[in-house]
Amino acid sequence: MCIRDRYTMKLLKRPIINVVNNHLIDYPTPINFNYWYNFGLLSAVCLGIQILTGIFLAMHYTPHIDYAWLSVEHIMRDVNYGWLIRYMHANGASMFFIVVYVHLLRGLYYGSYKSPRGLVWGLGVAILILMMATGFIGYVLPWGQMSFWAATVITNLFSAIPGFGVPLVEFLWGGFAVDNATLNRFFSLHYLLPFVLLGLVMLHIAVLHQEGSSNPLGLHGKDIDKIDFYPYFYVKDLFGFMCFIVFFSYFLFFDPNLLGHPDNYIAANPMVTPAHIVPEWYFLPYYAILRSIPDKLGGVIAMGLSLVTLAVLPLVNTSNIRSSFFRPLHRYCFWIWVGNAIVLGWIGGNPVEDPYILIGQVATVVYFAYLLVVIPALGLLERVLIENKLNRLNV
Repeated sequence: MCIRDRYTMKLLKRPIINVVNNHLIDYPTPINFNYWYNFGLLSAVCLGIQILTGIFLAMHYTPHIDYAWLSVEHIMRDVNYGWLIRYMHANGASMFFIVVYVHLLRGLYYGSYKSPRGLVWGLGVAILILMMATGFIGYVLPWGQMSFWAATVITNLFSAIPGFGVPLVEFLWGGFAVDNATLNRFFSLHYLLPFVLLGLVMLHIAVLHQEGSSNPLGLHGKDIDKIDFYPYFYVKDLFGFMCFIVFFSYFLFFDPNLLGHPDNYIAANPMVTPAHIVPEWYFLPYYAILRSIPDKLGGVIAMGLSLVTLAVLPLVNTSNIRSSFFRPLHRYCFWIWVGNAIVLGWIGGNPVEDPYILIGQVATVVYFAYLLVVIPALGLLERVLIENKLNRLNV
């Protein structure tokens, strides 16, 4: 071995360089990765964009009910490239949820929640829940009409918890209504939680790389050929990143307010209630589940269970086959469920009146039925069908 090779090997054993090499360069990657696997990296890119733009916005934002809305206008009008940073952060949140939802659906389709990746899946659901908390808190900070009233409505939901619900709401508010203390607390949490999220993402990646990545065929361990991540999948991810930047740039430069709500360009007024209070678009399916239950506490429980049921999929799954590539019945059920989730999002953006109430209730039942009934039942049915097929072949 020449001196140069010995120096290179010694360098690769250094602590930080060794981690980078093991996880980003020499990481053994299944050779049959498709472009749906790009969305994991894109999620990390979006998180980086949100943290960086958030730090710059925090330099000029004022967490006070009299100045918050004006400070946002100051950022947009007076700060150099403030409009760009603010629109990157606002639209970056939507991009973050888009890529994470696609990443989640890819995991559902290819059975990434099945053993031995149950912990990886659970950490992913925890990341989603923390993302939603961070996104909701951030939605309040511009202190527009929809920000204020969304904060009032959503935080009020905790009052439905028996026993300590009302004290919990007052603790969140820092008083008896959404006011200056609430805004200060939300700003502090919104600055802190992304770094907690970053830690969870790093843990998610570490556990994933310990168990090994899944693949479209659902094979595991020595059953699948693997190659180094660099340069093969680096180039593939780079192409996906470039496509994402083009997609992101359209919203950023041509239609930056498309995914927002026009009422948030009106300063918060506690004396004027908007005609229709809605959260951001990425919360609408869960908002529809919340509204589909007539009882307040029941709605809160249903909304919470809509996320918890995702986390317990490794426990309720009964199929011996991971990927939907070999599960035609599951493929049909999966795409029906995706369509149902889109319907829930549409219902969440409509008023609480007929026929939207009934449609939302039916869609809520379908949502839970797929996760808690269809997935376990399909696994059992597939076992019976496979056994019958094998018995016929043996005869």
